[in-house]
Amino acid sequence: MFNRHIPNVLTCLNLLCGCIGVTEAFHNNIVISCWLIGIALIFDFFDGFAARLLKVSSPIGRDLDSLADMVTFGLLPSIIIYQLLMQSIPDLVGIWKAYPAFLIAIFSAIRLAKFNNDPRQSDSFIGVPTPAAALLIASLPLIIFNDDSWKPLIVNTTNLLILTVVICFLLVSEIKLLALKFRSFGWKGNEARYLLMLLTVVLLLLFKILAVPVIFVVYLALSLTANMVEKKS
Repeated sequence: MFNRHIPNVLTCLNLLCGCIGVTEAFHNNIVISCWLIGIALIFDFFDGFAARLLKVSSPIGRDLDSLADMVTFGLLPSIIIYQLLMQSIPDLVGIWKAYPAFLIAIFSAIRLAKFNNDPRQSDSFIGVPTPAAALLIASLPLIIFNDDSWKPLIVNTTNLLILTVVICFLLVSEIKLLALKFRSFGWKGNEARYLLMLLTVVLLLLFKILAVPVIFVVYLALSLTANMVEKKS
């Protein structure tokens, strides 16, 4: 009887990480917020895994997952970008430049609503999933924390606003992207997925947190390559 609640408990833990992360971000503890996004990603992966394993998927669980993701992978990344923009703005006259950060929350909401009503996304994604965008954003303060020499490049108003626009576009784009959902574990048909997993491990071992933006670009590149191969076949 309790088994059917396990996925929802994991989803609620994801949401709890998001709520605490928002609080920490508004207290300028954005490094803690970024780690909480990482922890939430684990809960987000295992709630779906548990639902499939226990065969207890439900519309309520699906909606709860989207609501939790909206906070953890939509609102919280917006606040992180907002705080980075605030650091990049020299005076209060330009404070309005930080507000576009919340476009990420808006476009994340649109992305999640589309996902819940799009039958094409059963074994792939259309547009960048919110957890991937959130992970990219969360990596930025952690990169600065590990190596302060990256700060001038990252804590830059123009660069952050461009990144915001790019992420918003990718969230709601019609680009077909890889999802780590395996119908079988054979090599054929899963080449791009296995290559992505291998490159992710190698890049993380070589570059640690600095690898995350590179992995994000590799993910997009592999997805686009897989799309072209699929169209030719």
